[in-house]
Amino acid sequence: MHVLGREEDERRATGTPLPTVRLGSFLARDGSAGAAVGVDADRPHAGVVFGKRGTGKSYTLGVLAEGLADAPGVSPVIVDPMGVFDGLRAAGGRAVEPAIRPDAIPASAWPDLLGLDPTSGPGGVVWRAVADAAEGAEAASVADLRDRVVEADAPDTARRAAANHLRLAASWGVFDADAPPVSSLAADGSPTVLDLAGVPEAAAAAVVRAVARGLYDARIDGDLGRLPWLLVDEAHAFFDGIADPALRTLLTRGRAPGVSLVCATQRPGALPSVAVSQSDLLVCHRLTAERDVARLAEADATYLAGDLASRLPTGTGEALVVDDATETAHTVRVRERRTPHGGASPRASDVAAAESEGPR
Repeated sequence: MHVLGREEDERRATGTPLPTVRLGSFLARDGSAGAAVGVDADRPHAGVVFGKRGTGKSYTLGVLAEGLADAPGVSPVIVDPMGVFDGLRAAGGRAVEPAIRPDAIPASAWPDLLGLDPTSGPGGVVWRAVADAAEGAEAASVADLRDRVVEADAPDTARRAAANHLRLAASWGVFDADAPPVSSLAADGSPTVLDLAGVPEAAAAAVVRAVARGLYDARIDGDLGRLPWLLVDEAHAFFDGIADPALRTLLTRGRAPGVSLVCATQRPGALPSVAVSQSDLLVCHRLTAERDVARLAEADATYLAGDLASRLPTGTGEALVVDDATETAHTVRVRERRTPHGGASPRASDVAAAESEGPR
């Protein structure tokens, strides 16, 4: 098996097999399947999965999650904003409703989270309330923060506005002072799916920030034995927002403590350049938008020289894979998943057929 992300000397090493995720097989020019292709899971990696809607990017993310669930020493955590990864339960995984402690978001980020100007009266009141609560002996709830705001030494209008925004945050249902530590999401090798379908955008971003930073800190502090892989679907929605700093930390510094990040998106042009430049593994399904192809070209690899657009695959499930470890690019066909995939679009013809059968 050709293993992406693994140096040639590691491939030739003998002894215990290294953890590997089966991705698929090489795709020959005549469309036939060639040798098997895998992804290295022994070392931490940063990767991106690109593709137009319906070309297989979420499917490929599920393939990686399945393989990581079988690999020793690692633990996949999947951010699922669209509710398409529930089928991973068949691989021994679990889908969990997101719950994070309010202090998982630093005080300086709370005004932005609530849509407040940090230099305004309400924004400043919230900032001070969260900072003061962080100095306490016990974790504060959003209700505790609201109480602190009500008692703050600030104009009535600022306190009322701040309290109303915190009331909104409480309604999101993602903050819990008694939430388990983020490290518990990756305590064993089974895939953990963070079900963010229907969660407000700001709340989902807060969860992604807390989880990304929590996994990083847990490895730094020695509280997590396994090497976590954070797989983020629709990743473009989480950059340039409250989750952006934590995701950038994993991209630029995650390898040292052993935290991997894979970002999947149908809008690669909306990702920051660092997401491509720091990735050592790039999987690209079909792309047609000029801006998206240009972002792919920022990989700036000599082995991608030439007309990049002509090298992109056209069939569903096919992908151009750029492997920075071996400085090569290949066309592959992603293998079939063992678990159900929830990303397929519904069809009106299926509905009509069911209606024609009538009630049973």
